[in-house]
Parts: sequence; structure tokens; C-alpha cells
Amino acid sequence: METAVETTGDTPAPALQHKPWDDLHPVLALVGRRTLAGIVTLVVVSLLVFLATEVLPGNAAYAILGHNATPATLRALERQLGLDRSLPSQYWHWFSGVLTGHPGTSLANGQSVWSQAEPALINSAVLIAVSGVTGSVLGVILGAIAALRRDGWFDRAFSVVTLAAMSLPLFVIAVTLIILFATTVTHILPGVSSIPPGTYAWQAPKYLILPALTLIIVVVPYIQRMMRGATIEALESDYVEMALLKGVPPRRILFVHALPNAIAPTIQAIGLNFLFLAGGIVVVEYIFNFPGIGQLLVNAVSDRDIPVIQFTVLVLAAFYLVVNIVTDIVALLATPRRRVAR
Repeated sequence: METAVETTGDTPAPALQHKPWDDLHPVLALVGRRTLAGIVTLVVVSLLVFLATEVLPGNAAYAILGHNATPATLRALERQLGLDRSLPSQYWHWFSGVLTGHPGTSLANGQSVWSQAEPALINSAVLIAVSGVTGSVLGVILGAIAALRRDGWFDRAFSVVTLAAMSLPLFVIAVTLIILFATTVTHILPGVSSIPPGTYAWQAPKYLILPALTLIIVVVPYIQRMMRGATIEALESDYVEMALLKGVPPRRILFVHALPNAIAPTIQAIGLNFLFLAGGIVVVEYIFNFPGIGQLLVNAVSDRDIPVIQFTVLVLAAFYLVVNIVTDIVALLATPRRRVAR
């Protein structure tokens, strides 16, 4: 005899889906997730860059031979460059070459793309590092001082200066510095960063000063204002008031309690400014004729040098992804309650 089983409406709730990274340390989980997402993003960006350059009118063979090329010579050069193959085949040939360190050959001079990009990448990396690190340190220090002297003369004066710097375009700051230090007012520094071939930026620091100073002036105001606001918020928090009531010295309150909690949101601003520098170097390097990746990209666009354009844009995209990942990791490490595994 079959017995009926009574069912009730109280069914057990389904268990939450367990994700593979739930058991990992928060830092390791973040690195794993962001690295995987970064790789997928980079592949998508490489595909978009390749397709965007392929839809341009004409092709690489026509750009090399010019208007006087005959159909026979065009077809011969297309076969030599692999342009007669399908788009998927061309993409894989290019992308696999990038992964193995052979991003192609320049259409403008027939040299290897990597031989031109390597010194430019090193020079731009030096410029970004000097500008980003110096601007970040100055912004954090000035922001903390402004927060401690809130509504004082220093805070008011520096607020006016930072707002003025933030409102000026990058090229205006660069031209103003050239007028002040290289041409009309004084002749202290060179107005053009003509670094000799085979010489890197750190070997000729005088050519690095004005481009770096231009970027520093742009970077400092954003970091300073973020640090000022975060420090003021930390100083007005309940735990700081409790520490004051317990008689903790003001210096210890600032460096042990306020600044560690104010630095986490400031790190995000620092990361965003490093991303801005990756785009700002294109303008700055063009104005100062600085031999970096931005100048290389401008010249490649002028010459319609598609392999150099593809590789340069892909490198800038990779830089954006790496900086985003590093920024998130550092911000996580700077937040004690988030970096502890639960």
C-alpha cells in the first residue's frame, strides 16, 4: 500500500552557489579574477584594433607603393605581406607575432616594429614613472597639510592654485613652461627634448624636466583634493574623536589612525592619474618632441604605418589594464578590514 507523503510550503532554500575563489585569500581572489578579465579584455581590444585598421581605405601595399603602383606590383606586395589571406588568418598571424615578440615590420622604413618601439617604451616609462611618483607624493603631502590646516590661508591659497591648474588644458601648461624656462623669460632648460639616438631619458635628465613638470602640474591637484577630502573625513570620524578623548597625541592620531584610512580612496585617484598620464604623454611628447611611445604613435598615424599603430595602441591598452589591476590590489592592501580572509 502506497502512503502519501505530505508536502508543505516550507521548502528548504537552495544553497548559495559556491564559487571557486570563495576559499582563497581576498588578495589572491582579486588577482585571479582581474587577471582573467584583463586577458579577455586584451584579446577583445586586439581584435578591435586590428579590425579598425583594416577598414581604413586602401591597404598597406598601396600605402608603401603610392599612387604610381601598377596592379601587378600591388598584388605581388600583397602576397609578400600576407594581405591576400583571410582576415582571421591575418589577425592570428599578427596577434601570435605580438605574443612571441615579433609584432611585424614598419611600412615607413622597413625596420622591425619592436626595434622602434623598445626605446620609445623605455623613455615613456621613465617619463610616466617620474611624473606619476613625484606628483603622487606631492599630492598626498599637500593634501594632508591642507586637511590639517583646513580653512586656513594655506588651504585657501592652494585651493585657488589647484583649481586654476585643473582648468588649464595640458598643452597650455606645456607652452607656458616653455615660455618661462626655455624661450622668452629665461633660458634655463631646453624647450625641445631632442634626446640623441641610442640615449635613454635618464641619461639626459635636462630633457626630461619640462615634460615631467608639465605632467606633474596636471596630476598634483586631483590627488591633493582627494587626499584633503579623505583626510578631513577621517579626522571627523568617531574613532578619531574617541582617540582624542583618550588623550592620544595628535601626531599619533594623524599618522596611525587618520592617514591609513584616508590613503585607500586616494590610491584610486593615483591610479586614475597614472591612466591619464598614458594618454597625456601623447600630447606632451608631441609638443616637446620627446622620443617616446606617444611621439611614435603620432608619427605612425601621419605615415599610415599600420603595424606600428596596432602595436602602440595594444601596448597602451595593456598598460591601462595592468594599472587598473595594480591599483585595486594596492587599495585592497591599504584597507585592513578588506585584506583579511573571512
